[in-house]
Formats: sequence, C-alpha cells, structure tokens
Amino acid sequence: MDRVIVTAAGILTIGWIVWFFLFSKKKQYRAAVSSGIQEVFIRVKGGYDPDVIVAKAGKPLRLVFKREEEASCTEMVVFGAFNKSAKLPPYEEVVVELLPEKPGEYDFSCQMGMIRGKLIVEE
Repeated sequence: MDRVIVTAAGILTIGWIVWFFLFSKKKQYRAAVSSGIQEVFIRVKGGYDPDVIVAKAGKPLRLVFKREEEASCTEMVVFGAFNKSAKLPPYEEVVVELLPEKPGEYDFSCQMGMIRGKLIVEE
C-alpha cells in the first residue's frame, strides 16, 4: 500500500511540474503610457517581475529595472532582438529604452539565458 501512495504522489507531483512550467499562462503586464512614452517598472529578484510585458508598436518604451539582489546571474539584461543590453547594479534603477517597431514576441534574459522575460508588441 505504501508503494501505491508514494507512486501516486510522485505521478501527481510530476504532472503539476509539467503543467506549471509548460502550460500555465503567465500574467501579462500592459505598459503604462505617459506623455507618449510607454513605461514599465521591473523588479529583479530571482527573476523579472513582471516577466511578460505588453506594449504598443511604434511608441517608445522605457523599461526601468531595479535589481534587489546581489546574485551574479541577474547583473545583466539582454534584449537580443533589439541588440541591446544593460548592466544592472544592485539596488539601483537602470533605464533601458527601446522602440518596438514591429508587432511580435521578443525575449529578454540574463546574460546566461537562465532568467527570462518576454516583451509582446501589439499593433
């Protein structure tokens, strides 16, 4: 009987992990617009919060990162599609400005690609 309970618990745990990492929908954060500039504040602590950002195409986008940790993995943020990166010193705000011209989904990450986020650009 113990084997059955342990096996069932293991299968349920594996199922939950697969659902969480592959199928759960992440909450999207829409960029606020002020004076024609879209702006989002992003907290960096073990990941990006928010990690899915929605912005409008053709309008300047200002991303303000604040790294609230000293872990080395999050010391850089890289926007490969925009050919931009920025160093994120601990406990300081760093502004990254982009002009997303085309609709689409653009990934951003730490320099090793382990901490990830997504920029969704809409018409």
